Amino acid sequence: MSEGVKIIAVNRRARHDYSVDDSYECGIELLGTEVKSFRDSKISFPDAWAEVIDGEVWVRSLRVAENPFSSIFNHDPDRKKRLLLHRDEIKRIARKVDEKGYTLIPLSFYFKKGRVKVELGLCKGKKTYDKRADIRERDIKREISREFRTKLQ
Repeated sequence: MSEGVKIIAVNRRARHDYSVDDSYECGIELLGTEVKSFRDSKISFPDAWAEVIDGEVWVRSLRVAENPFSSIFNHDPDRKKRLLLHRDEIKRIARKVDEKGYTLIPLSFYFKKGRVKVELGLCKGKKTYDKRADIRERDIKREISREFRTKLQ
């Protein structure tokens, strides 16, 4: 990420469970009390996903905690939120999602120039053996780097 970017939360589980084919940066439509909760990092999205409905992209299962200091006009923590993308990007995403096995997963949330942004990934689910192979590769890289460190000392 570049300067002026403050990371709020990263979905590390998504990279483990899915292979990310493409990613998009998009805005998110929030209420005032939701922005306050984002600033305090009071969000939860372990099983969040997005869908295309009538030419709009909506994120589901994103829980934004209520702000305890706001009045009775607080937001609904489990409401679906609209993502802001260009029309041609939405069409491209909709075509891909209609293919078998693709889904939209929010990979990270961050502030960019004072605005909340979402990194939305076009993902395909991994099989169990793919996950094991990734873990094996990561362990091998860790062992090799450990050996290099010990030989240099």
